[in-house]
Amino acid sequence: MSVLVVGSGNVDLVSRVERIPAPGETVLSTGFATHAGGKGNNQATAAARANAHTTFLGSFGDDDNGRRLLTSLTDSGVRPLVRTSTEPTGTALITVAAGGENAIVVNAGANATLTDLTDAERTAVAEADVVLLQLEIPLATVTEAAKAATGTVVLNAAPARPLPRDLLESVDLLIVNEHEAAQLGGAEALLDVVPRLVVTLGAQGAVIHTGDTRTEVPGIPVQVVDTTGAGDTFCGALVARLDEGAALEPSVRFATTAAAVSVGRAGAVPAIPTREEIDDFHR
Repeated sequence: MSVLVVGSGNVDLVSRVERIPAPGETVLSTGFATHAGGKGNNQATAAARANAHTTFLGSFGDDDNGRRLLTSLTDSGVRPLVRTSTEPTGTALITVAAGGENAIVVNAGANATLTDLTDAERTAVAEADVVLLQLEIPLATVTEAAKAATGTVVLNAAPARPLPRDLLESVDLLIVNEHEAAQLGGAEALLDVVPRLVVTLGAQGAVIHTGDTRTEVPGIPVQVVDTTGAGDTFCGALVARLDEGAALEPSVRFATTAAAVSVGRAGAVPAIPTREEIDDFHR
């Protein structure tokens, strides 16, 4: 069994503050750190740490940040299938408030050059049992990968944007938060196109929609340190369980536990738990 993540890789520049500044306001940072990040990179790391045989397909710059991301991936057990771009590696400027809330600005950089999949890349997509996609790379590439896949296609529709119908028709499972679901027309409209839908609700857990069936998965109360990357941890852990042959509901419960562990730590990739940590926390 295998998971292929097609997506973005960024270096996160994280400032901790007492509160997110209002427009035009300057606040002083209480701490600063640099981490590996990007939705695709985060999700691939989460899947690999949850014991899935994981490959990451993306584009990094020929720079120190790109090499940092490659090292982070391989250290987590991810097989990189990464292009080297003349554009700089993507970056994310992240402000994290004392309560764990965040505000993020992403500069795509090399991620924007991930276009026109090569024959080798299309073969990797077609051979994967589960293909996980997000929206920090060009939408045409997301659509191309979804159509090339022969396994289960999972789309995390974030950051939210209008989605072409031919992309949604290629998706087996759509994962969105409640705000993204509303921007895309609501659960009922989405279920007219996709067969299975998971709507994440942050601390309140998640709701699984399959046809006319609605199943609530409660959240797990934890002390929140940083919510950055929690959604990515959820997605990566979920597909790792699906890849093992688990049904959707236990996979969502497993992913909810993984996300709960991650928000108790700082950073995106540094906060992603291992399979052992998820299982221990669940017990």
